[in-house]
Amino acid sequence: MLPNREFLLANLGPGGGVWRLDKDWRLWPWLFEAEGELLRVCNFVGYERDGTVYISVSTRHFPRERSMRPVIADGFIVRVDAKGARLVADGIAFTNECRVDPTGKWLYVNETQGRRISRFEIRGDGLGPKETVHEFGAGEFPDGFAFDSEGGVWIACVLANRVIRVDAKGKGHLMIDDGDAAMIAQGEAIFQSGKGGREWLELGAKRSLRNIASVAFGGPDLKTVYLGCLAGDRIPTFRSPIAGAEPVAWRF
Repeated sequence: MLPNREFLLANLGPGGGVWRLDKDWRLWPWLFEAEGELLRVCNFVGYERDGTVYISVSTRHFPRERSMRPVIADGFIVRVDAKGARLVADGIAFTNECRVDPTGKWLYVNETQGRRISRFEIRGDGLGPKETVHEFGAGEFPDGFAFDSEGGVWIACVLANRVIRVDAKGKGHLMIDDGDAAMIAQGEAIFQSGKGGREWLELGAKRSLRNIASVAFGGPDLKTVYLGCLAGDRIPTFRSPIAGAEPVAWRF
């Protein structure tokens, strides 16, 4: 959400790019290219407190299913500010959600096919080298995430149907688990085979949580957790003992 209560939307579909949704529900093209790179597989767009926008592009492969193999790491991140749009990070193993942490010092990103969450130190209008925050286990493919008020990160893992909290020291804690060991092993084997495609990913839709892909904190005390599920037709919710960090748009 933007301060004027319009929205920027990442289009992961065939057209790609970032679009602006105005208050009358009209869509306008916003950004489709940066430094000669097309934003075709555009996964996520986030507006930060200083007005900077970060955009994740999962892969240069098109369609994106061609990149769904362990050996592919060609995703990148675009920064948009007063100087324009430019690439600030590259070589990411399927760039998924990317967000600035509550301290404003780090840009975190989920590398779905790398099965890790990484971060970059924000240095002026650029980024420092990539650091690994936490590596996930077999079948745990990180998709969306949200920060909490104690320095933790809550990550939704597709296929495994798990929510894992990574604390400030990088240790993982299982918060929600709707996984099935046999199904996870099957999906992991398909992914590791390197044949590409979505078959391994879509196995998670067979569980009751229908492939958890995003997590958000809400409610007056920011202790209500909401889950977005790829194949679901409802939004599961539960109460957390830890409040979420205040989202950027909380005071818009």
